[in-house]
Amino acid sequence: MAQPARLGRGGRWGRGRLSPVAPMEPTAEQAARWRPWMRRALQLAALGQGRTSPNPMVGCVVLDSSGQLVGEGFHAQAGHPHAEVGALGQAGARAEGGTAIVTLEPCCHQGRTPPCSQALLAAGVGRVVVAMVDPDPRVAGQGLAQLQDAGVEVLAGICGQEARHLNRAFIHRVSTGRPLGLLKWAMSLDGRTALPNGSSQWISGPEARTWVHRLRGQVDAVIVGGGTLRADDPLLTSRGLGPREPLRVVLSQTLDLPPQRKLWDQSLAQTLVVHGPDASAQGRQQLDQLGVERLELDPCTPVTVLEALAQRGCNQVLWECGPALAAEALGQGCVQQLAAVIAPKLLGGVAARTPLGDLGLVDVNEAQQWGLQGVERLGADWLWQLNNSPRAIQS
Repeated sequence: MAQPARLGRGGRWGRGRLSPVAPMEPTAEQAARWRPWMRRALQLAALGQGRTSPNPMVGCVVLDSSGQLVGEGFHAQAGHPHAEVGALGQAGARAEGGTAIVTLEPCCHQGRTPPCSQALLAAGVGRVVVAMVDPDPRVAGQGLAQLQDAGVEVLAGICGQEARHLNRAFIHRVSTGRPLGLLKWAMSLDGRTALPNGSSQWISGPEARTWVHRLRGQVDAVIVGGGTLRADDPLLTSRGLGPREPLRVVLSQTLDLPPQRKLWDQSLAQTLVVHGPDASAQGRQQLDQLGVERLELDPCTPVTVLEALAQRGCNQVLWECGPALAAEALGQGCVQQLAAVIAPKLLGGVAARTPLGDLGLVDVNEAQQWGLQGVERLGADWLWQLNNSPRAIQS
């Protein structure tokens, strides 16, 4: 993979390739002028939530030379036209000499769609205002360099924090080679996720379960372990409340899995079983006969699973696993966000199950500190959301 280009002053580098040029930072007056339009572009970008992976969510607003709105667009789905193309298509000839406000630097490479930087130049816009530079190594400032080299005025950094937050999952995958990981659990007020006898349905109320269904529709994959599959027989779909169904992933070292489970019915959503090299021949044969896709990894760990999912275009995954796998995922740095639904119930029981297995701590001062991002009410329950990824989430 090519290394990200460094932003800096200059003309061109060798072999005619454009050198990324530092875009002009807006003055306070310019920021005030373009901020409302950029916020509109961000609203448009969010309409692609759950549909654009492996691409980012992008919105675009086009104004004519007098400052009147003449076009809007957003990236609706991977492989479909980008936001700039949609907005320029609405604007037509009125885009000439106008301004394009885009939430992310226009792409400058040929992918499944043509470069947006060239579309902007062909439309004759005189100014491009972006919220942030694209961290994708194929772009990384070169799209802005093409525009500047052609004489287009470029401003960058309007609503940059909001843009980075919107595309935190995309930024994380591009920066690390792994999807952003969100670990979710529901527990009682005394920290139990099940009674000693295993009973766990339902700790949370209907409003919290609806929230989870919507969340599944926004992520690219939901991951569980073999233990959760055996004990709970989950469906792991959005129940039709999301824009599309996630890939359902089962991580099982041995493939000691029941022959009848809801995940084996793929009429609603696709299922992928990831296993290690020591998986049983019987388990392999059973999945093959059921028509369930499986993937062998050596080693088969949370890290290697995420790397494989990144190769499949996943920007964000949801861990809905048991305590042992959850602890392993945390220990390997595969979780950047936590979502804990806390029900006002007391379950008790020394042997009752808790959300996490052993994290290997010997001193309470070694415990990782998570940043609280928000608390909200879900019916009778409370949702706590936290993160530990300043670069991808807080920035």
